[in-house]
Amino acid sequence: MPQTDHGPNRRRGRDETEEERADRMWTDLIQEVRVAQTGVQILFGFLLTVVFTPKYAELSDTDQTIYIVTVVLGACATGALIGPVSLHRLVSGRRIKAQAVRWASRLTLLGLLLLLATTSAALLLILRVATHDGFVPYLVAGVVAWFLLCWFGLPLWTRHRHTVK
Repeated sequence: MPQTDHGPNRRRGRDETEEERADRMWTDLIQEVRVAQTGVQILFGFLLTVVFTPKYAELSDTDQTIYIVTVVLGACATGALIGPVSLHRLVSGRRIKAQAVRWASRLTLLGLLLLLATTSAALLLILRVATHDGFVPYLVAGVVAWFLLCWFGLPLWTRHRHTVK
């Protein structure tokens, strides 16, 4: 029976082999990782310098703890977001690109979650030091909600709303 443009037999998606699809998805993923890596590297670089400033010694124990947690989160985010590059390099030429794309995608998602945590903790620390006001946790919670909406809520809604079933 010939395939038509209408009905349940309608062809969906691209006309590409599994290898072509893996290549395309890898290229897309690496472009996405470049954006996230830039953000985490700038933030992490800034965080690394804070401990060497005179102001650091004046921070309360709580603020120093927040700083240390923030730096560790930033290091973990950096590792997760650079991980796909190492993964690709170590498995390149082994004919497992589709599996590598899946693992790299998972590392990238983990990296984004860690970047969210790093950014939130950094914002908490900065606002605590800058304002000493009780509204800071609420402000940070609002920013976290905004990030969750932009980074996860809208994409997941779009995927659910517009995925052809």
